Amino acid sequence: MISVNEFLILSIALFSIGVIGVLVRRNALIIFMSIELMLNSVNLSLIAFSSYLGKYEGQIFVFFIMAVAAAEAAVGLAIIIALYRNKDTVNIDEINILKW
Repeated sequence: MISVNEFLILSIALFSIGVIGVLVRRNALIIFMSIELMLNSVNLSLIAFSSYLGKYEGQIFVFFIMAVAAAEAAVGLAIIIALYRNKDTVNIDEINILKW
């Protein structure tokens, strides 16, 4: 049987990879995927604690978080595609469309 500690170690590793991806990369798609990876690592830890405590409220909460994350992914990807069509790049350093 896998213990909660192993799930938390995996969650910390995934969250760390996501933070490194956000801080190091300049590609909007990779940053977006890194943010989604961090969100999924938090969901994993929430499910691990919910299973450990024997309560199902955390798992239900994760279900709603994943539904909202799917909508957020669709909107975020649409914004990235619109930026690419306007600027022909997804490099964050070259996108200055929101500046005055």
